[in-house]
Amino acid sequence: MVNSLIRFYRRLKYPRYGWFGHYASWQEAKQRCTGYDAGPILQKILAGAQQVKNGEAAWERDGVLLPKVEYSWPLLASLLWIARQRNDSLSVLDFGGALGTTWFQNRHYLAGVKDLAWSIAEQADFVSAGRAHIAGNGLAIYYTIDEAQQARGPHDVLLLGCVLPYLEDPYAFLRETSDRDFPYIIVENTYFNPVAGDRLTIQKVPPFYYEASYPAWMLDYNKVKELFFPRYELVAEYTNDTFLYFYGEKINYRGFVMKRRTP
Repeated sequence: MVNSLIRFYRRLKYPRYGWFGHYASWQEAKQRCTGYDAGPILQKILAGAQQVKNGEAAWERDGVLLPKVEYSWPLLASLLWIARQRNDSLSVLDFGGALGTTWFQNRHYLAGVKDLAWSIAEQADFVSAGRAHIAGNGLAIYYTIDEAQQARGPHDVLLLGCVLPYLEDPYAFLRETSDRDFPYIIVENTYFNPVAGDRLTIQKVPPFYYEASYPAWMLDYNKVKELFFPRYELVAEYTNDTFLYFYGEKINYRGFVMKRRTP
């Protein structure tokens, strides 16, 4: 009985799932991860996205069907504001956008935009599945940012929805992104290190979603934001309702909107 209580207490104090550790390199963290089986995960996300597309479910996130759409109102307001700035036209490049989670989240409110295009840049297996079963009605899926730009021309917005923590070198990506001169860049619904500095962790995903563990950055919020200066100016920053617990500390997901400065 005593041992059972001790094990129960340890599970409460030291949860089995979430974000753990502080690693010196991506490779070190990766060696300690189990990785994930991409095939079943993709099939789960695809099945959910198809139900949402066909009107059989309200919304899907990470392969889990939800009874109603959970909006990020700051993101939606920012997209509609940008469309207004651009004469009722909006083209979004959603980097790492899976099979359209954010597109389906916001399509009802964006339907009134006169000229609307939503592009996703994703991993190869997602692109194949998305093109075969999900794309259409303004949504297109590409292998790279460059392919999307070549196919549809320059996009108004680069949307980075909680993708930076899962890039091996997020700052190199951000420097390259800043050089592309997107008119607007939105970092959306992303968790950051609660203290100054970057921290490389391992994220262990609850099996409710899927079995996986992989490296995940907790980046320095101010360092990420200031990387865009002086080429961009800050339009807005916000905190989302989404949160996680990291060693007992509550961490809210955050976002900000950058606008390219006029030369």
